[in-house]
Amino acid sequence: MSEQCNLCAGRGLIIRDNEAEQCPCVKQRLVDNRFKASQIPPKMSKHTFEGFQLTYYSDHKIDPVKKTSYRGSASTTLQAAKNFVRSYLDDPHTPGLLFTGPVGSGKTFLACCIANTLLAKNKNLLFAVVPDLLDQIKATYDTNRLNTVTETQLLDTAREVPLLILDDLGAHNYTDWTRNKIYSIINHRLNYLLPTIITSNINLEDLDEYLGERTTSRIFQMCRPYRLLVDVDIRMQEARR
Repeated sequence: MSEQCNLCAGRGLIIRDNEAEQCPCVKQRLVDNRFKASQIPPKMSKHTFEGFQLTYYSDHKIDPVKKTSYRGSASTTLQAAKNFVRSYLDDPHTPGLLFTGPVGSGKTFLACCIANTLLAKNKNLLFAVVPDLLDQIKATYDTNRLNTVTETQLLDTAREVPLLILDDLGAHNYTDWTRNKIYSIINHRLNYLLPTIITSNINLEDLDEYLGERTTSRIFQMCRPYRLLVDVDIRMQEARR
């Protein structure tokens, strides 16, 4: 309990009408701990569905695949994200989501909206940026540094966490080693019906070129795909404003 709490002075209990009750700071500490364990960057911990602005998406340009406007596709994707939250709260084995689109199209923002909503409802999850996760695994091979975590521990966490968000499964230079690590995570989660939210700047038709047919097939089994398209990177749009 926080010693700065004015209500309980760090004891976690407050006395009202001669009866002890749990201080609100205890619940807040649990929420704070879940956010920390989720590894969501602080900048993204405030993202909410209410902050997802459809005005960033053109109402005139048409997605050549879906034959709907960019804004229409974004609206559908936003609703899918909200529906996932509701489904997950009812069934922790509900299918996951795959958000694709160019850099700056809101994929990570929307994934964090899902995460933050569920964390506030006492759900445990992990937010993993794929390149960073792979670097962390590689670092465990360095015998010249003191490693406090092993490759197995990193992989097991990603495999077994109730909800995994794999951010930036992008068009990187994937080797057989990286493909195998990603496959190991995806395959385990598919077999154990553990939902995964994936963001990627790879087009659906190109996924197997980068990830391999085995991993791509499993992603399509476990995730419903949605695409976000923008004229200009949303971060650049915000900077101009």
